[in-house]
Amino acid sequence: MLVGLLGAFAASLCYGVASVLQALAARQTATTEGLDPRLMLRLARSWRYLLGLALDGLAFLFSVAALRSLPLFAVQAIVCSFLAVTAVLGAIFLHMKLGRIDKIGVAVVVLGLVMVGSSAAEEAPGAGTSAEHWGLLVVSVLLAALAVPLARLRGVRGAASLGAVAGLGYGVVAVASRMIQSPLTVHGVLTDPATYALLVGGAVALLTYSTALQRGSVTQATAPLVVLETVAPAIVGVALLGDHPRPGWTVVALIGFALAVGGALTLSRHGEIGESATPVADPR
Repeated sequence: MLVGLLGAFAASLCYGVASVLQALAARQTATTEGLDPRLMLRLARSWRYLLGLALDGLAFLFSVAALRSLPLFAVQAIVCSFLAVTAVLGAIFLHMKLGRIDKIGVAVVVLGLVMVGSSAAEEAPGAGTSAEHWGLLVVSVLLAALAVPLARLRGVRGAASLGAVAGLGYGVVAVASRMIQSPLTVHGVLTDPATYALLVGGAVALLTYSTALQRGSVTQATAPLVVLETVAPAIVGVALLGDHPRPGWTVVALIGFALAVGGALTLSRHGEIGESATPVADPR
């Protein structure tokens, strides 16, 4: 269980740094019309985006390790605290001032994470039924189809809509990671619909979030992403995969989850880091 908690916090740290790098890269890349997969190729020319993508991959591995022993609601609540990580790193290294509300938001996230972590019961990976694995794959394909018309929206509506699709895509990745059974074998992975749901969901999430960052502010794109990538997998975990808090800790888990997500939302503007941010001078 301790390994799971450490993995979740490590994932949050990696996602926090990656979100800043990817936001900078997306803002410096030519805006696309509609949902254009070629955007990913253009972003691949940016070292910031590639480094952010590498950190995303590392964070994914950490979160998978966490999901092997912790319930989805706990892992997703911890992962969503990456916005607190972004806020603190921005204050330390880029001189981005933390206002009173921001400081309260960080404190609320920390309190929520303590409550969630304390209430989490160690879980054996919940595999789900075959129908649920296929259902998850269908959901991922539907998200891809839904993203096409939503990508034509501009401004706040486009950023929020695509951010929501990205959040659900990341939610599919989290649920699929939990569903894939242990021990992992080549045959088991290749024949499991959850594997392909993970791939489709991840691709949809990356493309729609990158596009959302070009449609509006990072806050507008990130807020719906945080809510849906946290809440949706938590509901699936409790309803279908047997997740539950420690006996007698249900209320603590619910309050902690709400505090972690709510606090993260108040910090979503801290993904808005531009070239004007002033880095701390090298003391050497």
